[in-house]
Amino acid sequence: MMGLIILVGIFQSWNIALSIFNLCLISAVMSMGANIQWGYAGLINFGIMGYAALGGLAAVIVSVDPVQEAWRAGGFDILMCLWLIIVIIMVIRFALKNYESSKLRNYGIAALIITGVIIIRITAEPGIEKIESVDPAITGFLGGFGLPIMFSWVIGALFAGGLAFIVGKIALGLRADYLAIATLLISEIVIAIIKHEDWLTRGVKNVIGLKRPVPYEVNLQSTDWFINLVEKFNSGKLNLISDIAERQAALNQMVIEGSSVFVKLCYSGLFLTVVIILLILTQKALYSPWGRMMRAIRDNEEAANAMGKNVVKEHLLIFILGSAIVGIAGAMLVTQDGLFTPGSYRPMRYTFLIWVMVIVGGSGNNFGAILGGFVVWFLWIEAAPMSLYLINFFTAGLSETNVIKAHLIESVPYFRFLLMGIGLLLIMRYRPRGILPEKIEIK
Repeated sequence: MMGLIILVGIFQSWNIALSIFNLCLISAVMSMGANIQWGYAGLINFGIMGYAALGGLAAVIVSVDPVQEAWRAGGFDILMCLWLIIVIIMVIRFALKNYESSKLRNYGIAALIITGVIIIRITAEPGIEKIESVDPAITGFLGGFGLPIMFSWVIGALFAGGLAFIVGKIALGLRADYLAIATLLISEIVIAIIKHEDWLTRGVKNVIGLKRPVPYEVNLQSTDWFINLVEKFNSGKLNLISDIAERQAALNQMVIEGSSVFVKLCYSGLFLTVVIILLILTQKALYSPWGRMMRAIRDNEEAANAMGKNVVKEHLLIFILGSAIVGIAGAMLVTQDGLFTPGSYRPMRYTFLIWVMVIVGGSGNNFGAILGGFVVWFLWIEAAPMSLYLINFFTAGLSETNVIKAHLIESVPYFRFLLMGIGLLLIMRYRPRGILPEKIEIK
């Protein structure tokens, strides 16, 4: 895979190669989260999209500066609603712990939830309208805490893990197919909330200009040490230019291109560090007594339960861990992009493509999950350029106005779906357990 990425750098550009590499690393983190749930415990989670979106939301809440005018306009109403939610949760928890299960208790909790939602909506509505009316073209939301965006990677894990705890408490008792449907629908609810609650995320108006953990290109281009570094690195090419003005123009262009490459390399270092740390932790967990217990539960829940293992508790734990890792990846993605676009979260990209990565790489194998992230995302991005090259190669004898050739060239954007389908079929036919299947310990 590294060889293929290097070839992209040689034949296309190093900016494209590093962009693919960084997105492969982020995809690898997401596939590791899904692999923990499916490969370790056999849990089907089709709600990966929702947890990735919560990671992106964490990046906004952590890094964006607070909008003081919006807080003054409706911040008090939002805080009151938050306290009401906390009180309702505490009352429900008290009722569940101190009263035996009965129809009266269930009806009482349902009535409390419905009444609480109505009160919260009535309390929040005036404040939300005031917040969203504060310069809606630029802000129109509360903003965040103005902290370094890398803190959002931890907060994103907490957000996703918190939602996974709630979802797990409700849905993990369902049969596998019902669990898949439930998690998918819950993720759609999360996306709908993020898209329509403008006071929290600006909704479909998007949040742009998020803070970076790495330097800005424009700052690097005016920094002496970076200019000297680029000049030294490209001294061979510059020495071939005798004219001073042309040499300076070439150097300026190299500095502009080099600044973009340098920024992407900085992101690569950060993302690679996360992947390595997660790989070490997940490998240790996989081959620990806990990991062997999880695989035993996956293979035979009844037998594990008969041996005294708390299957429900362990399923909930691993569901939270996998979702938290996906939340980290969601925050990493928004960190690199520098913007948060709720409308871009779709199941095809953020759920099913991640599942393809796990299947192709090999479920139950952390290295397989990482390889699957690289293979699938590389093919997803490079499918169009490769298809265009092959079309031009095989139709070289045809004229540019040929109907078949023109139709094939126009259909290039759709070849990625064709190639993904063919690749998945080949993997399922010849490597049904993935490229790097799970290693079975025999003792």
